[in-house]
Amino acid sequence: MAGLGGSLAERSPMMSTGRNKVRALYRTYRAQLRFCVRMTLAGLITFGLAQRLELPLHGLWAVLTAIVVTQASAGGSVRATGEYVIGTLGGAVYAAVIGVLIPHATPLSQAGVLVLAVGPLAFAAALNPSFRVAPFSAVLVLLISGQLGEGPIASAFTRFGEVGLGGAVAVAVSLVVFPQRAHRLGVRTAVRILQDLARYVPELLAGFMRGLDPDENTRRQDDIGRQLARFQAIVQEVKHEPFARFVAEPDIGPLSRTLLRLRHDLVIMGRAAGSPLPEAVAQRLAPLLVRLGAETSEFLSQCAAALLLRRPPPPLKTVEAARDAYASEVTALRNEGVTLGISTDDAEHLFALGFALDEMVRNFQDLDRCVKDYAQRKA
Repeated sequence: MAGLGGSLAERSPMMSTGRNKVRALYRTYRAQLRFCVRMTLAGLITFGLAQRLELPLHGLWAVLTAIVVTQASAGGSVRATGEYVIGTLGGAVYAAVIGVLIPHATPLSQAGVLVLAVGPLAFAAALNPSFRVAPFSAVLVLLISGQLGEGPIASAFTRFGEVGLGGAVAVAVSLVVFPQRAHRLGVRTAVRILQDLARYVPELLAGFMRGLDPDENTRRQDDIGRQLARFQAIVQEVKHEPFARFVAEPDIGPLSRTLLRLRHDLVIMGRAAGSPLPEAVAQRLAPLLVRLGAETSEFLSQCAAALLLRRPPPPLKTVEAARDAYASEVTALRNEGVTLGISTDDAEHLFALGFALDEMVRNFQDLDRCVKDYAQRKA
């Protein structure tokens, strides 16, 4: 018994450590795991309904629709379902009309009908993203209907019904199973962007003293750009969020536009920081740029925390004071004639930096208002 007790005592810390690792992994990938469950359930439920309704091909199109339109948020699922239904309806109806009007019993005639069906629908898809699946739907209606013993019109109705079934199941699952609101997802994305900006700005300003690695700078800029593109997509998903009008949440549109303008400011700085400033200028401005980078980083980090916790933003006066001190030193360099001896390129870089800093502080004022709006509407 003593040996058994000792064995259990030894296993207990190991089991506790294992559980802690599992919990840590779950916290890290919680959103991804919940999305995985939603998509799997949407496909499984749709498959069960398809079997119950005895849909052709085991409900292939319905199950595929449920998988395709299930998104990370409920608003994304609603938006994707709407676009998929519109594209399917347009493609299926158009293909059915073409199939009825033009006989296509031979391979050559089928090829001609495909050209007439796919060409115009592809053009419509290029004009409107809602029609992206229309050419795909037309091909299925024209080529599969004969294999299943259906006419083009019957095939069109069947395909549209399957898409409606799959889309309805996907939306229902998104609203019921681990529901993830697009608005909350957007706030978390904005927080990550602000945290990345907080780490990036000091490095960017240091580039004016020692230069920047162009490849690394491009990678950082592209990464921030991809995050902003994702944020813009989430803003559109929020507009399709069910019951969004009845929930007192601030509009994330202004926050999205503010972050986009901030990214433009950093692009200007990044281009100007490709080579360090002349030594005589850099020695005078280096302490001020370090201070400005630290104050900016702290402001962005605190804004990220305030946005997440819905509390008031940090004071902006420290950043403004650091910017004013930098501007005063640049004016002093000009009055002393130090800037007269630098090259045209260096003068342009210095001007671009000052312009970008002024714009950045203005955009910080907009960011301050956005964070205050969230704090005032705290649930």
